[in-house]
Amino acid sequence: MTSPTARILLGVLAASGLTVAQAADLGGARAPAPLAYAPPAQPYSIVSELRIGGTVQDPGSAEGKARGFSTANVVGEILFAKPIVFQDPFWQAFVPRATVGGSYNTGGRTSYAYLGATWSVDLFPETFGRRVFLDGFFGGAAHNGYTGPKAFTPYGFNSLGCSPLFREAAALGFRITEHWSIMATIEHMSNAGLCANNRGLTNYGGKIGYTF
Repeated sequence: MTSPTARILLGVLAASGLTVAQAADLGGARAPAPLAYAPPAQPYSIVSELRIGGTVQDPGSAEGKARGFSTANVVGEILFAKPIVFQDPFWQAFVPRATVGGSYNTGGRTSYAYLGATWSVDLFPETFGRRVFLDGFFGGAAHNGYTGPKAFTPYGFNSLGCSPLFREAAALGFRITEHWSIMATIEHMSNAGLCANNRGLTNYGGKIGYTF
């Protein structure tokens, strides 16, 4: 028959063994693996990019050769963040950025403001490391140019027919750094034949952009 002292010693040893086993189990358990990085569901800022630059006003037209030389424009643009973010770059390219901008003619010719959407796609991303991109814009523009009959168009102005006009634009760009980029641009505005006159404006230039 086991004595009371022996029973106490057996109880202490059993409790000690259980405690050691639990400690071993806890010490040997692996910490959960860190989650893989995923881009945020929405951009951090409502503004995606700011751009500023200049263009030559429709070379060869009445506005472009006023006083014997081409007139110039100062342009600025705000591109807002995409409303939807896809993880797949293919589908992400189909989502445009809302865009608002303006062009001020330094020679007193047609200036305008525009609103629309910009689509951007990387060209040969594996070859150029996602540095070279192509932009396309479509929207509308309101201007202060001439909209009256062509026969009475003032000197140095194109017959734009009406306001607002359709605006299409394209840019070939290069990302210098994560934030800075440069672009060669072309833009065209016209009324697509919906008004009596449709001379339109086609401008060429460049921009520098800062991406947030």
